[in-house]
Amino acid sequence: MAKLYSSVDLLRTPLYNLIIQQKAKLTEFSGWEMPVQFGGLKLEHQAVRTDVGVFDISHMGKFVLQGTQVISSLQSLVPSDLERLQRGQAQYTVLLNSQGGIIDDIIIYNQGKTETGKEKVVIIVNAGTTQKDKIWFLEHLDKKTITFKDLSQEKVLIAIQGPQSILKLQPLVKEDLSQLKFFGHLEGTVLGKSAFIARTGYTGEDGFEVMVDPETGQKLWQSLCQTGVTPCGLGARDTLRLEAAMSLYGQDIGDGTTPLEAGLAWLVHLDSKGEFIGRRILEQQKAQRVNHRLVGLQMEGRHIARHGYPVFSDGNKVGEVTSGTLSPTLEKAIALAYVPRALSKVGSTLEIEVRGKLYPTKVVKKPFYRSLNRPYN
Repeated sequence: MAKLYSSVDLLRTPLYNLIIQQKAKLTEFSGWEMPVQFGGLKLEHQAVRTDVGVFDISHMGKFVLQGTQVISSLQSLVPSDLERLQRGQAQYTVLLNSQGGIIDDIIIYNQGKTETGKEKVVIIVNAGTTQKDKIWFLEHLDKKTITFKDLSQEKVLIAIQGPQSILKLQPLVKEDLSQLKFFGHLEGTVLGKSAFIARTGYTGEDGFEVMVDPETGQKLWQSLCQTGVTPCGLGARDTLRLEAAMSLYGQDIGDGTTPLEAGLAWLVHLDSKGEFIGRRILEQQKAQRVNHRLVGLQMEGRHIARHGYPVFSDGNKVGEVTSGTLSPTLEKAIALAYVPRALSKVGSTLEIEVRGKLYPTKVVKKPFYRSLNRPYN
């Protein structure tokens, strides 16, 4: 992931100086200068799988919407039924264009009604699509009834991930985190300051994401690291999410792929909601079935399939790898790729071209790894 880059004009999170002090290796990511690793990718990956790690994810887009009928207004922009969300619940979903393509994958947190009776919603989006998403929301939401705040560069967002995450975070939080269900969230108190706390993450493990002001964020980062929590970079974040078969926007999903093609059919609630952008295309795809699908692949040897490597069947190119790595947990080379529907069945044998040679691979069930510690409730 690391590459040569110029730090000129790159954005930096409020944790940048602390990360520099910890001698992190830096890289450019979506216009931000971010840590790719601290003590080493495998060490950081293993810490999250067996103990706990902490990530600076302040580069993510952070929006707050307040007003009347916020949830019902968002209904027309996503294929998921948001009306079933209760206060304190969240929904992972996708913004769609008119062709059913994915503008971005996002999480919508329903915070219920404020003291003034207005609905309040927090939305976390990808760093590289923050401006695009902001424009999309402002174009499609009623500015007279809904206020839109972009807190992307005003707040720190920290992810504490791993089976021991609650033990490390709880001493710093006033509220009882054990009462927070998976994909639950609350307005709480961290180190004596107000904070947004969600039991969500991008690693496939149990964990929390905490949004606070910069000063509190710096203190939280230091406090966690002082108690033995392993600081982690984007390198481990990528291998962790790929083992859990979580899509990366811009590689595994994008404007040209629909949620049905991307294996995200569970986000599409055609039967329980009305009109939304892209619905007609998804209805057609559901009726006729998609032409190609995103599948999980496992190499039979240790040759690693990387992003962009071609996939073959009987000598013919049939697809392309979107993400690939050597899984630190499984110690096997794994990948995601779009292939024709006829070749997408688990057990199908394909080949991937690695440095000019073809190597066998097999379609396997996703996710590649499923944590026994994650609270699926």
